[in-house]
Amino acid sequence: MPVVRAPEAVVHEMHGVRFVSYATTGSGSKELAAWRGEVPAGTRATAHTVTREEILHVLTGSLRVTLDGAAHPLTAGDTAIVNAGTEIAVENATDEPATMWVTTSVGLEATLRDGTRIAPPWAR
Repeated sequence: MPVVRAPEAVVHEMHGVRFVSYATTGSGSKELAAWRGEVPAGTRATAHTVTREEILHVLTGSLRVTLDGAAHPLTAGDTAIVNAGTEIAVENATDEPATMWVTTSVGLEATLRDGTRIAPPWAR
């Protein structure tokens, strides 16, 4: 069974958020991708529509997750289930950083409102 040690996690940054990637096909996973999202205080991530289901679990702090236009305040311990085809936006409107654990199936892609398609390396 592959083990990914914390120093081996691959770090990516996009739209003001830091993605610390642990489970990808490159680290030995065949079906799932998982990462820690670090959302600085005052960050509003870009709205995007996902191609696969995504599970977001808030580890620390507070986030506002907007799913298809409906805002949901989340605090540590809360989980959002984002179905494929849903538009999602994540915001940290507080003065403190927040972290979340995210899991999806390998191959997730996102489409921005302007039509730009992103295949994030932390979901491969």
